[in-house]
Amino acid sequence: MARDAVAGLTSVVVVAADSGPLLRACVAGVLASTAPVEVILVDNASSDGEVERVAAAHAADARLRVLRNGANLGFGPACNRGAALAHGDALLFLNPDCALAADTLVHLRAALASDPALGLLGVTVCDPDGRPARGNRRREPSLRRVLMSMSGLARFEARWPVLAGVEMPPAPASGALETVEAVSGACMLLPRAAFVRVGGFDEGYFLHAEDLDLCRRLRDAGLRVAIAPTLRVTHAQGSSSRHRPLFVARHKHRGLWRYFTKFDPAARNPLLRALVWLGIWTHFALGAPRLLLRARR
Repeated sequence: MARDAVAGLTSVVVVAADSGPLLRACVAGVLASTAPVEVILVDNASSDGEVERVAAAHAADARLRVLRNGANLGFGPACNRGAALAHGDALLFLNPDCALAADTLVHLRAALASDPALGLLGVTVCDPDGRPARGNRRREPSLRRVLMSMSGLARFEARWPVLAGVEMPPAPASGALETVEAVSGACMLLPRAAFVRVGGFDEGYFLHAEDLDLCRRLRDAGLRVAIAPTLRVTHAQGSSSRHRPLFVARHKHRGLWRYFTKFDPAARNPLLRALVWLGIWTHFALGAPRLLLRARR
């Protein structure tokens, strides 16, 4: 991203990997934005024909560019390659099964401009029924917090804060930006300069936890991670992964292991490190039969 950034232009990076027909609605929604945009559609070797349909539908719109990868590189690496083509001074990483309202980017840009210390801004991601999804407001997934969440003890954190898990309790009824440790990776807006400053996504992750990693490195760089709670984006979660749940689960567990060894001080203890490795992959193995059954259905 050596080229000069175009002020006020948002470069929206969408990664497709057999993402299905929702990809068309996603790209059309972004191009209908009332804010200046360009869309960089990165194709991770899709075979469902949807990328070709999107390209044909918007063939006359120079704001859409398609980058084709010869293989599925993973989410973070594909985002990095899309960002390298960006012209805008801000980058929006958007899942292909998300739908933006026409004015969402206008409000996101205004929120981003309100604080020069902002390194990343998230939104309230909702399911198609309008219910806020999990993961919008997250704490860093330390070993202790993950154990609190998995054991169910986190539900008592209001009484005993030491039991706090990864998910934060419901947000206060306020329209103000809220500082958090991590947001949903389905929709993330960053100043391009902040993304470049931390070196983009860590390409050691294939799928899952790369958003947590990016939030952590931005915070380590002294930048603020926040959520705009009143801005909502609809997310039909899992359009790319529904037909290959075991593949996704394997990479999710692999990503959690990478995050743990990279950031959690507990990983320095050889015994804890071994126990966490065993726990992660035992959890994967126990869930595999159910995921295989779901894939066959």
